[in-house]
Amino acid sequence: MCLAIPGKLTEIYQKDKLRMAKIDFGGVAKEICLEFVPEAELGDYALVHAGFAISLMNETEAQENIQLIQEVSRFDDEVS
Repeated sequence: MCLAIPGKLTEIYQKDKLRMAKIDFGGVAKEICLEFVPEAELGDYALVHAGFAISLMNETEAQENIQLIQEVSRFDDEVS
């Protein structure tokens, strides 16, 4: 199963002619391509899949998604 995970943009820069960002996923920062969301700004939340930001979301939506992912993870730990 593939999931898109929300994260917060903490840095935006150009790399090899691509718009890139550092995105924080609950304390883990990853380099993500922003070419699909050219309107993204520093501090925005993006939904990320396979190294690409595929859409933007507001902070409330992002926190709700993060909470649901954490609940699924806890449930998986309980049944494993």
